[in-house]
Amino acid sequence: MKVEWNKKYTTISVYAFLVVCCSIIFYLISSDLDIFTSKISNVIAILQPIIIGCVLAYLFNFILTFYEEKLFRGEFFKKISHKQKRGLGLLLTYATVFLTLYLFIQFVLPQVVDSISGLANDIPAYVNNATVFLDDLMNKLKVDDQYMALAIDKWNEFVNYVIKIATDLLPILGSTVKVVASSVWNIVIGLIVSIYLLIDKENFHALGKKITRATLPEAIADKVLELTYRSNDTFGKFIVGKIIDSLIIGVLTFFVLTIFKMPYVLLISVIIGITNIIPFFGPFFGAIPSVIIILFVSPMQALWFLVIILVIQQIDGNIIGPKILGDSIGISAFWILFSLLVAGKFFGLIGMIVGVPVFAIIYSIIKEIVENKLRKKGLPIETDDYK
Repeated sequence: MKVEWNKKYTTISVYAFLVVCCSIIFYLISSDLDIFTSKISNVIAILQPIIIGCVLAYLFNFILTFYEEKLFRGEFFKKISHKQKRGLGLLLTYATVFLTLYLFIQFVLPQVVDSISGLANDIPAYVNNATVFLDDLMNKLKVDDQYMALAIDKWNEFVNYVIKIATDLLPILGSTVKVVASSVWNIVIGLIVSIYLLIDKENFHALGKKITRATLPEAIADKVLELTYRSNDTFGKFIVGKIIDSLIIGVLTFFVLTIFKMPYVLLISVIIGITNIIPFFGPFFGAIPSVIIILFVSPMQALWFLVIILVIQQIDGNIIGPKILGDSIGISAFWILFSLLVAGKFFGLIGMIVGVPVFAIIYSIIKEIVENKLRKKGLPIETDDYK
């Protein structure tokens, strides 16, 4: 029997059936949430090499694009085939990645580990010196015994907290290395997958576009493709720009702290560089533990460090950052803060890194929908017109 889809009650019946099916599925998932999440975790574990490969291919594609569009523009490269140019670009891309990784492991990582080990060993002496200094200061100021006891209790709590963090640093570093080592095989397979993805990236792009055109109406397909391009542009510019910006800030911090003869220069520079990837809160996340580290060595140097970091962050926020990132985000400081808090709450550190560009994409979609509705009503689209 032929189903008459244009009939009113047939459409209602189909929608009702779909709603019931979705309700049943939702009930089954919510009633056995632990089993569902374990199944999802198993699927993610199975697909981990593919996921790693896709992430690496996405990041390495920026290096490959730089070589192909900026470096391979001479007359010589115009004579060679696209396949040969792609092979040379891949060779240079992975050579750049492995050389950077080698330099980090060879020169930076050992010194960071030594700094952490030395810090963990020296903290008891630093704490003892700071305690003596605090006692002398309290006695000189003739502080009341009640307030002095309260200050000592709070100081002891702070000291215990710092000692706990210091003693946990090496185990955390060791567990991180262990996790990376246990995932070596997945990383190797991911690297291989990323190579294949980058070799045929145009074909994969065309295949995705083909499927989109085939399965969706023309207007919706155009909108999906336009949104994909926009998201890639926003997300890619932000991530790559932030990595470059953080690398520059880390190197700049290293040289400035070396000039001022600060303690644990390399360790602090790495902390500042890595945390700078996080928008808005990054400088605070990096400065707080760094100040505590320097404070145990010299309170005066800690004060100078705060001044130095403030100056560096002003340079980054007003000169370096805008030059590299431009207006790749397109949202106000309030929405940046909002996206950081929400994404950080649900997804932790990764959420704080990618939350801003993801929210910027969602914001642009909502903005476009609202403006289209206003245009249809013949109303102005600028926010200033509604003040």
